[in-house]
Amino acid sequence: MSTDLSRPAQSISATRARQGRWGRHIFWILVVSTVLAAMALFGAWGFRSGDLASVEHNNGVKTPAEAERFDTRQSPARQTAPPAG
Repeated sequence: MSTDLSRPAQSISATRARQGRWGRHIFWILVVSTVLAAMALFGAWGFRSGDLASVEHNNGVKTPAEAERFDTRQSPARQTAPPAG
């Protein structure tokens, strides 16, 4: 092992030493991991979508009798006279 004592050791600050570099490899790791995570989530959703749809007894289809329960009568708007003055 050879050490070069003629050059002083290069010192850097602690903050600089803790920082990583931003490069293409980091970008591609982030892109690939995000795509894989999205594929896993959509895959799990697709795999279980039949079970999720079976929870709703009518699967979102409303019958006319059910729709009538939510039909409210329209009342005219109440208007007040502007203040005199």
